[in-house]
Amino acid sequence: MKPAERGQPGVSVRRRRANPWIGSNFEDFLQEEGQLEEATALAVKRVLAWEFKAAMKKANVSRAELALRMRSSRALVQRLLDPNDLSVTLATMNKAAAALGLSLRLERCA
Repeated sequence: MKPAERGQPGVSVRRRRANPWIGSNFEDFLQEEGQLEEATALAVKRVLAWEFKAAMKKANVSRAELALRMRSSRALVQRLLDPNDLSVTLATMNKAAAALGLSLRLERCA
């Protein structure tokens, strides 16, 4: 028998705590931590940046060319394509989509 099992002084037996997250989903965790909105916004922005990059590649349009078509700066295009920059406005995204011959459609989900 090991010393911890015999109950010798100075030796403690560690018990596992019940994990409050077992059986829950990741969205519940983020909601309880107050990070769901930020995580969702970041995920949406990453998808949009990826979609714009793919559309630019398909249309063979560079960042500089997109800026010219948008009548904007290359810095704005850089922010648009940065998956971690949440400061891009809906108007900018709509302008970029139009410059690529696309339309931007938003859908409300429950």
